[in-house]
Amino acid sequence: MSTRVLDFEKPIVELEGKIRELKVLLAGGNENMAKEIERLEARASQLQREHYARLTPWEQLQLAKHPDRPYTLDYIGEITTDFVELKGDRAYRDDPAIVAGMGRLRGRRVMVIGHQKGRNTKENVLRNFGMARPEGYRKCQRLMKLAEQFGLPIICLIDTAGAYPGIGAEERGQAEAIAASLELMAALRVPTISVVIGEGGSGGALAVGLTNRILMLEHAVYSVISPRGCASILWKNAEAEQDAAEQLRMTSEDLLNFGVCDGIIREATGGAHRGLTVTAAALEQALHEQLEELCELSPTQIIDARYEKFRAIGHLEVQAGDHLKSGVDAGGDPGPAPGAGGGPSGPGPGPGAGSGAGAGAE
Repeated sequence: MSTRVLDFEKPIVELEGKIRELKVLLAGGNENMAKEIERLEARASQLQREHYARLTPWEQLQLAKHPDRPYTLDYIGEITTDFVELKGDRAYRDDPAIVAGMGRLRGRRVMVIGHQKGRNTKENVLRNFGMARPEGYRKCQRLMKLAEQFGLPIICLIDTAGAYPGIGAEERGQAEAIAASLELMAALRVPTISVVIGEGGSGGALAVGLTNRILMLEHAVYSVISPRGCASILWKNAEAEQDAAEQLRMTSEDLLNFGVCDGIIREATGGAHRGLTVTAAALEQALHEQLEELCELSPTQIIDARYEKFRAIGHLEVQAGDHLKSGVDAGGDPGPAPGAGGGPSGPGPGPGAGSGAGAGAE
């Protein structure tokens, strides 16, 4: 049971506290309390179901960042057996912000990689609040290649506010490390599954998220930038992060509707921090089902399916009266490229060709 309570959780927690007090009286011989306890338990259960079914994006974000929410090592302990952690990138050092190793999921050998946050100040300093440095992503690359060599499916558990933006990380090639991870994951010949278990922030999450399947826990979030960062840039005020959370469309339901997420894993009522065992069981079942399907594919089919998945994300909508520089007219038919002398497939010059100041202009 969580010991830290969010503001919107307080009515439920207070009711649960009253129930515990009444149970103490019942244990002391006050039999008149039994019906009252039963009534309050039913009320608490109903209150939980109603409230958590209509959480705002801001409340979802708070749950995703809850300090008692289960992290990668918590889930590894619940869903795998014979787990052996592997460390280091063999180029610089190990990065504790990412945990990785081999284990068994229902008897199937797998490689598990995930971000790891800390529970207290000391642990968070060690884990860098789950924000990986370049050596962390290079460790991932090394172990993904190892998994491919031995034919092991790869499971990635995502929970980070983003890649670490410190000077040292930039000097050691943070952007290159993320790009190299994306390039590698796109071509892996083994099944890959990623699950957003908490925060899915920007490139730090995407660097281990280019997979055949992307799943999300019910109260997880996934976005191109943190709400606070978005508010600082667009609203010029970090305190507007609640508005940013609404606009970013970062909840699991949003991502499922957009086609980015392939499935939502339901959490225990009240969030994963109020029921690790229940949530982990749902996670294990979802991973097992996905692996059963993906492991039937050939290496070529695995790569092709991954490619098609990401090609299918997003679409372009053109409204009447719009004019796009890409050459798509209001009717949706492609015209010649700006400044081109020929038609769509004619022999004219390429985009931007021509002479004079007006060449290539609208």
